[in-house]
Amino acid sequence: MTVTPDDIRRAAAQIAGEVVRTPLIPARRLGEALGCELYLKLENLQYTGSFKDRGALVKLKSLTAAQAKRGVIAMSAGNHAQGVAYHAQRLGIPATIVMPEFAPATKVERTKSFGARVVLTGDTLDTSAVAAREIAEKENLTFVHPYDDPLIVAGQGTVGFEMLEDVPDLDTIVVPIGGGGIISGIAIAAKSIKPDLRMIGVEAELFPSMYQAVRGLPPASGGQTLADGIAVKNPGKLTREIIERLVEDIILVDEPLIESAVHTLAEQQKIVAEGAGAAGVAGLMKAPEGFAGRKVGIVICGGNIDVRLLSWVLTRGLVRDGRMVRLRIGIVDRPGVLALITQLIGKTGGNIIEVYHQRLFHDVPAKHADVDAVIETRDAAHVAEIVESLKANGFPTRVLSSRSDERLAPCAAAPLG
Repeated sequence: MTVTPDDIRRAAAQIAGEVVRTPLIPARRLGEALGCELYLKLENLQYTGSFKDRGALVKLKSLTAAQAKRGVIAMSAGNHAQGVAYHAQRLGIPATIVMPEFAPATKVERTKSFGARVVLTGDTLDTSAVAAREIAEKENLTFVHPYDDPLIVAGQGTVGFEMLEDVPDLDTIVVPIGGGGIISGIAIAAKSIKPDLRMIGVEAELFPSMYQAVRGLPPASGGQTLADGIAVKNPGKLTREIIERLVEDIILVDEPLIESAVHTLAEQQKIVAEGAGAAGVAGLMKAPEGFAGRKVGIVICGGNIDVRLLSWVLTRGLVRDGRMVRLRIGIVDRPGVLALITQLIGKTGGNIIEVYHQRLFHDVPAKHADVDAVIETRDAAHVAEIVESLKANGFPTRVLSSRSDERLAPCAAAPLG
């Protein structure tokens, strides 16, 4: 099996007008923070929310009339599932999608909404793949692999031609890696135009399967990751060969970095990305020195994140940045004290979100109490200002939560008087 630049050009002609020709936008503020000229390829704007639309359509268009009538089957945690289901529905092809039991509910429901039969089974993608192969054989369905298929790789590779068409002088492209389909296709396309262009992959630390494979390391993957879209234990054989040949490096990113990247994209660029979609940005955040002064394109490969999870990530980002904090304040439990505390916090510009008045379940003397206050603040320095104001007025205060990497030291509790 092999994929050529001409294969990708043919794929581009096949999908023209049937998938979104996504923009490559400058990300000046984020680029300045990371020390490079940065551009973001917004594949999260595809109809199903990810780049998977491209390869799925190319594969489905290759079917014979008999194959199309019998139908197709795919295995996916969500994005490939939606891409196959959507285009199968458009083309009148019956589709069965096998999804692992941990697949996000939003992705399961979206897949069903495209008319596919969804089978939930398996605690990993690999066990789901086994089930999908068994159903394919039993029902004589065409298996649509999420990444290890030349047609899939060719379809995803159309992203590379579009990026260099929009910004011809890119010198680095950063792409998240799950099974390796999109980075393989982009590398073939981009390097056919600019052989010296650097291709950098990014994987979640919990699922470093391609990183291990190309370095001959024993496979070891597993755990709960925000980047479920790239949580692949067994990378493709075809994609591994391409990556070994055309990709210069693979960066591994941990969960806090992935979470921070999702938050940063939402706040600074107003872009909604799922964990896997933001992994490329996390890679730059981990090693900005390797991209300093370069013209970098990052593929935001998906935006299918559950809104509740996104809300949680954004709120945690405020805590991490010192813009939301929980203080424990010691008081004498008498009328008017709580009003005084709120007045002091208000004078310093803090906005109280929640207050918990603890009388019974803390190790404090009778007639005393603890007040836990959740406060919106400007930054860590503002938190320190609020704490000092409370202490100066006789209220011993300590921070229960603040920045994860630069916590404010808890204030020593002064005796209550």
